[in-house]
Amino acid sequence: MQEEIILAGFGGQGVLFGGQLLAHAAMREGKHVTWIPSYGPEMRGGTANCTVVISDDPIGAPIVKYPSVAVAFNNPSMLKYMDLVRPGGLLVVNESIVSATTERQDIRIISVPATETANQLGETRLTNMILCGAMLAAVPVVSMETLIATITDKLPRRKQHLLGINIEAIRQGAALAEAQLAPAS
Repeated sequence: MQEEIILAGFGGQGVLFGGQLLAHAAMREGKHVTWIPSYGPEMRGGTANCTVVISDDPIGAPIVKYPSVAVAFNNPSMLKYMDLVRPGGLLVVNESIVSATTERQDIRIISVPATETANQLGETRLTNMILCGAMLAAVPVVSMETLIATITDKLPRRKQHLLGINIEAIRQGAALAEAQLAPAS
């Protein structure tokens, strides 16, 4: 198994933290991992993305041109990555703020109201956890339990009071995705 994941959005949306969390969770499960951040010079409000490669085997190169998974936090990221997801891959979209659409039939698309759900939970900065939970429901590169154990360890001390709500955000993101993944009866 090897998944090449790109998370992309605006600076300040928690894109890099989401990628780090996935990488640390994969390491916790004994997998091979690379994590490469990229962000514009303006940081908050500018562009931010990261590439996470998770594999059962050693990783030959950390550079990803055609990801198996792309997580689009915002419209510019959707426009940039929707056509790059390899056939058979997954595109996770924050439908709260992404208006762009794609007609691709060769990938799976999960659209979740991540920002809206984060606001309902009382904290916009939970958008990243909702999208990570949604992604893991569709492509379980690590277990949900491992991700939760990892955020428990990695959430900075000054934000520990937000641990419970972060875990709830992960679970809600997974539930939103699972509703779309369930076969119609």
